[in-house]
Amino acid sequence: MTTPRRAATLIFHKDGDPASRTFRIPLWQLRLGTIVGTAVGVLVVLGAVLYTPLVRTAARVPGLVHDVERLTAENQQVLELVGRLEYVEERYDQIRSMLGGDLVPELQRPEAALTTARPQYARAPGAPACYESGGSVPRHWPLGQPGVVTRGPVGAGSSEEVHTGLDIAVAQRTPIRAAGGGTVSGVGDDPEYGLFVQIDHPEGYQTMYGHASRLLVSLGDSVQAGQVVGLSGTTGRSTAPHLHFEVRRDGQPIDPGAVVSLECTHGDILVRGG
Repeated sequence: MTTPRRAATLIFHKDGDPASRTFRIPLWQLRLGTIVGTAVGVLVVLGAVLYTPLVRTAARVPGLVHDVERLTAENQQVLELVGRLEYVEERYDQIRSMLGGDLVPELQRPEAALTTARPQYARAPGAPACYESGGSVPRHWPLGQPGVVTRGPVGAGSSEEVHTGLDIAVAQRTPIRAAGGGTVSGVGDDPEYGLFVQIDHPEGYQTMYGHASRLLVSLGDSVQAGQVVGLSGTTGRSTAPHLHFEVRRDGQPIDPGAVVSLECTHGDILVRGG
C-alpha cells in the first residue's frame, strides 16, 4: 500500500462566485519556495545595504575633485611663498654680512628670576679715571663703543611713529653702561622695551636702557657712572640686537645726543644710520 505524500491545499474563493479553486502543493515544494523566497529577500537586503554607500561615495566624487583642485592651487601658492621667503632670507644674509656679523642670534629669554652680578666699571685698573663717582647727571655714552644709531628721537608732530630715544645697533651681549650715577628706580620685562633698566639721577634726570638680554642690577641699587647695568640684546619689540636709550628730565624726554658725549668710549665717531 503506497503512503500518500504530504501536501498543503490552498483554496481560493472569489466573492460572488459559487465555485472555488483548489491548489494542492506538495510540502517539499512549499518548503523549497519558502527557502528560495527567503534567500532572494536576503540578497535584496544585502544589495541595498552594500549599494547605498557606493551611491553616496559616487555622489561625493565631484566635491572631492573640487577639493583636490583647491588644495593643489593652495599648495602652489605655498610653494611661491616659500620661494619668496628664501629670496628674502638670502637678501637678509647679504645685509647682515655687510653690517659685520650675526645681528639676530637666537633669542634666549630668562626662565628664572633676574640674575644680578657684582658691579663692573668702564676703566681698566691703573687707567686714568673717566667716570665720576657718586650721583651725577647723564653725560656719558651708554656703551663702551660708539655703535650705530639706527633711529633717533621722533616727536609727536611727525608723520612717523613717536620715538623718544636712540636705537643704537650693537652686537649681542655688549655691556650697557650707566650714563651717570644714580639709583635704579625700575627693572623688569616690558612688551615694548623687553628687559629694561631705569635710573634716577640728580637734577631731575632719568635714563632708561631697553631690549637687554640680561640685567646686572636690582631695584634700589646705587650705581656709578660707567657701571655695567646689563647686556644688550633683542628682547621686547625688537628685530635685531640694539640698545634703546632714553634720557628724561622732570618726566619729559629729551634728545640724548644733546647731553651725552663719546668721551669714555673706545672711538670718537658715531655713525648715524638712515
